[in-house]
Amino acid sequence: MKLIIGSKNPTKIRACEAVFTDYTVRGVEVSSGVSPQPRTDEETKQGAINRALQSLNMKEADVGVGLEGGVMLVDDCLYVTNWGALAVSTDLIYTAAGARIALPNEFLPELEEGKELGDIMEGYAKRENVRSKEGAIGIFTNNLIDRGTMFTHITQALRGQLEYWSKS
Repeated sequence: MKLIIGSKNPTKIRACEAVFTDYTVRGVEVSSGVSPQPRTDEETKQGAINRALQSLNMKEADVGVGLEGGVMLVDDCLYVTNWGALAVSTDLIYTAAGARIALPNEFLPELEEGKELGDIMEGYAKRENVRSKEGAIGIFTNNLIDRGTMFTHITQALRGQLEYWSKS
């Protein structure tokens, strides 16, 4: 079986490899079809679905996966949000969301200017390539939950749904 994930981000690819050990996993660059920094839960979820469907459309894919990170406001507090989607066909798509934690509201002006959270985090934490390593969630949870763990958890939820509904 072949799984294509709609990203070249090593953290997202490793999450799929960790969960789909019996699949051949390959990452490809596809468009999320949403803004570079999704700003709502709905937009982040749609980005994951779009990536999964584009990945599935690759001729050799048995399943397509999309993992998308975003931010959202809840009661005037900024949160990180993450979604995953697994597409078996255009009519059969499983979705799952990950952990959410509050971010400093001081990030809002830069986000409103169109800056991505990964870029903001690099300056804030004085670290390079945060989006491909621990992510904002790793920094703000003192690495108790890093981006890889969060995306692995989402991917486990996707595979679990696939297996459950496949036997029904």
